[in-house]
Amino acid sequence: MDWIVAPDGAGRELADVLPSALAALGTAGFTDTIGMPGCRRAVVLLVDGLGWTLLHEYADHAPFLTSLATGAPGKAGFPTTTVTSLTSLGTGRCAGRHGVVGYTFAEPSGGLLHPLSWSTHGTAEDTAGRRSSLLDVWPPERVQPHPTAFQQAEAAGVDVRIAVPRDFKDTGLTRAAMRGAEFRGIHAFGDLAAELLDAVHAPGPTLCYGYHGHLDLLGHLHGPGSLPWRMQLEQVDRFVSALAERLPGDSVLTVVADHGMVTMDPQETVDVDTEPELRDGVRLIGGEVRARQVYVEPGAVDDVHAAWRGTIGERGLVLTGEQAIDEGWFGPVIDEDVRPRIGDVLAVMREGGVTRSALEPNESALRGHHGSLTAAEQFVPLLVTTG
Repeated sequence: MDWIVAPDGAGRELADVLPSALAALGTAGFTDTIGMPGCRRAVVLLVDGLGWTLLHEYADHAPFLTSLATGAPGKAGFPTTTVTSLTSLGTGRCAGRHGVVGYTFAEPSGGLLHPLSWSTHGTAEDTAGRRSSLLDVWPPERVQPHPTAFQQAEAAGVDVRIAVPRDFKDTGLTRAAMRGAEFRGIHAFGDLAAELLDAVHAPGPTLCYGYHGHLDLLGHLHGPGSLPWRMQLEQVDRFVSALAERLPGDSVLTVVADHGMVTMDPQETVDVDTEPELRDGVRLIGGEVRARQVYVEPGAVDDVHAAWRGTIGERGLVLTGEQAIDEGWFGPVIDEDVRPRIGDVLAVMREGGVTRSALEPNESALRGHHGSLTAAEQFVPLLVTTG
């Protein structure tokens, strides 16, 4: 499977970004594996959906960002999905340790957790808009019990902040991935820029994380490379250029992404909700269109694996969860309580996707997708500039 780009633990993954930034600040206990220059203030800006392949394909629309792309790309990890990537970034750990192992994944009561809303997912009740919150039943601090990089930095005396949309305040994902940082809620480019610039003019060692999500949104709705997506990329490029022009000399700005994105060919999709053989022996189907995690009934792994492999064929790779773990896709270490969250059978797609037209009508209708291990989804920018 020469199209598979798997995590490799080589020190240039999202889990390495904040430890490298903290090492550049001189914080004890952290190692820089990315090559960040020493500084007093570090800003990490994540542009959701800005894959390395897309950046180079549309370089004319992002001349400043492209000018920074002189080194090797980073890797998002697996799966290449926002909730997993943000938790890897915020904790400095791979999915096998932090436990947010996919867009949706099995939770202890027998259903699926949707981490973006921290609620149930994938039932007929969900499609009627009545998802049940799991914040009290399975709180984020139990799902992801490790100290975040922000908590460790705060304990070491670093001024730590996050500048993210104000709706993210106290959400389950923020609590799991970003706890320990001072929350600065933002609305648009203007106050995001203001918060990041305030951080680089703070008096002491400072780490500030910022997030921009509209490029990803337009990629999902219209497709990556579409006119709306290209126009947004131009806005992002000018935004980062303006930030860089205002950096003081003792600060570092690092621009990263959580994943890339591909346009899904509707002719290459498999719809689980119209393929009954894909549901035989299956109790839950998690993950997302490009990376499915299948949870099976006792003793049904071989049969489910065979059925999915036979249906998907050359469009993707179907393997068992144990094989994916052995390949290191979820990182070199899997915490004991994380293993039940990983599917018994996994399907990662080279072309097309695995949709659920009845239970996931909104997700199934999107143009742009990610989650799999193609180069377009896995490789992300690690762009560093100084004042």
